Amino acid sequence: MAVGVEEETKSLANFLGLPAYKVTTQEDLKVPQLHTGNGRMLTGLATVSKFLAKSSPSNGAKLLGTTPEEQAEIAQWLEYRVTVVDRSLEKKDVQAMLKGQLSFYEKQQYQNVSRWFDQIQHYPGVQQHLPQLVFLRNILYSSFDH
Repeated sequence: MAVGVEEETKSLANFLGLPAYKVTTQEDLKVPQLHTGNGRMLTGLATVSKFLAKSSPSNGAKLLGTTPEEQAEIAQWLEYRVTVVDRSLEKKDVQAMLKGQLSFYEKQQYQNVSRWFDQIQHYPGVQQHLPQLVFLRNILYSSFDH
């Protein structure tokens, strides 16, 4: 699925205040490759995203989490993105997985994605003019059988 990973990577670099890196896509796999300028090439969405965040002069490393738990949750989201979302064959499947108007019950089912999204929407400069999405911190249901 990984449509537009070059554009996504360039947008992330721009948002983080980094220079325009040369970004290409690895053959048929549609995996981003970032050319660092010193002859090295980094491959993979998670790898490139982490490199850009750590290279940011504006504390972009905070996007990777400030505690071990946050760092693990963010790594989990990046892994989910690469292994599930990008491998979805149909655009409608991705839209269903990532739709913005989830009920509170649906948000509870995707706790890690919800936490990541809530953290990112509070990061300065990300929200722009968009309204904040509300996430509950309390568990709504004792099981997912409802």
